[in-house]
Amino acid sequence: MISYRNLEETQLTRLSEIDRTESIRVGFEVAGGKLVEKDVDWDVPNFVQDGEGEHSIARQIEFCRSHLARNAVAIGAFDNEMLVGIGILTPNIRPGMAQLAYLHVSAAWRRMGIASAITRQLLQHARAQGLKRAYISATPSESAVGFYQSFGFDLVEEPLPELYELEPEDIHMVLELDAP
Repeated sequence: MISYRNLEETQLTRLSEIDRTESIRVGFEVAGGKLVEKDVDWDVPNFVQDGEGEHSIARQIEFCRSHLARNAVAIGAFDNEMLVGIGILTPNIRPGMAQLAYLHVSAAWRRMGIASAITRQLLQHARAQGLKRAYISATPSESAVGFYQSFGFDLVEEPLPELYELEPEDIHMVLELDAP
């Protein structure tokens, strides 16, 4: 049985328990203001356990800490006591706008509703804070884009410049947060 609870900064070292491996064969890009599907051959490796490179556990912890320092909320999904999913929502990246800054579910636990449960909790948290919009810079994969579209996220007309600069190939989307 999966349980969900808020994660504290001191628990971020548990990110090493997440297996992010994935084989992606359908991706997206934005052309002319529209999503365009394309065949891809992306094999995403697991996080690097040692070092401080871009996909290292150390870099992931640093990224998550930077969001928690900006009053973000982190929710972890646990199978018994093993961390199998995490999501982070950072409020007020713009007035009234939150950012779904981070979402990972371990490979063996995908397609079990864990990412949906985490996302629902994070969006509810944003609504409870009176935020009106949620922004995501999504991996340009069919699974990620389709997942966010299932929540009602739509392609933004103008990506936030600072997030676009960090991830220009991502699919930048926004959700209008209605009442719960």
